[in-house]
Amino acid sequence: MAEKNKSRVLIAFDFEDQSVIALAQGLNFSKAIGAEITLVHVIEDGGILGKNLTQGQYDEIRKEVDKRLQDQIGKISSAYKGIKVNSLVARGRVYEKIIEIAEMLQVTFIVMGCNGAGVIKRKFIGSNALHVVRESKCPVLTIKGKQHRNGCKNLILPLDLTKETREKVSKAIVFAKLYGAAVRVVSVIFTKDEFIVNRLTRQLSQVKDYLEKAGVECTAEIIKGIKGEENLAQCVVDYASKEDGDLLLIMTQQEVDFTDYFIGSSAQEIILRAEMPVLSIIPDSGRGNRGKAPRKK
Repeated sequence: MAEKNKSRVLIAFDFEDQSVIALAQGLNFSKAIGAEITLVHVIEDGGILGKNLTQGQYDEIRKEVDKRLQDQIGKISSAYKGIKVNSLVARGRVYEKIIEIAEMLQVTFIVMGCNGAGVIKRKFIGSNALHVVRESKCPVLTIKGKQHRNGCKNLILPLDLTKETREKVSKAIVFAKLYGAAVRVVSVIFTKDEFIVNRLTRQLSQVKDYLEKAGVECTAEIIKGIKGEENLAQCVVDYASKEDGDLLLIMTQQEVDFTDYFIGSSAQEIILRAEMPVLSIIPDSGRGNRGKAPRKK
């Protein structure tokens, strides 16, 4: 049974380069929130090799993976004093097992590497990271790109006129204070309608005042874009790059439809295009009390 109120982070780890980069960022993130870590490696069940594995061959692979994970934990324990690290090895589809283990352990966050995908591949949502973001009941930190700060200096917060704005801002304050970061608020607008422009301008001014009164350094900017999800995502990513962003905080705005969850196309595009870590948070209205920002231990 999971210890109550303890922050836990699941880090998906497959020993590949992007996974190693994600591990480093996951460790920094876990240290900031005072979380316990579980490294999870999934032995793929799909493909010719996976399907033809005998139990004996699987046991041998598992033993070798366990050994490599323990070696990794030894390195982590030496470099990050005070962080408790566990490991798990599972067999099956990567994204399914990550979701299953995250729910079993009642983790606070999932961290995983995200490799870039071409236009054709994106249409099939073949990325394990996107599957996890789409189906996870807790926030997911996806790590793309090769070079990242150890901490977070600039947190990028895209805002629109949706009802989740207050929730986004509240979570941004928590993470900004954890890292001692400034919040860079951005809104992309696709209309010249004076009423909408003025309303958004007022809202951004209110958000900026609210953040500053909470003791968080803040800037706010409106960007004019060309209508379309891909353009919206690119505008946000370009702004984040211009502002030297370290963490992009988005709401996935998932909606329940029978038993499935769907990630919005703009959120998906931001995750795939951003070369910086993206923290995808499900609105509390969509998931009860899961996905709340942590308190530092």
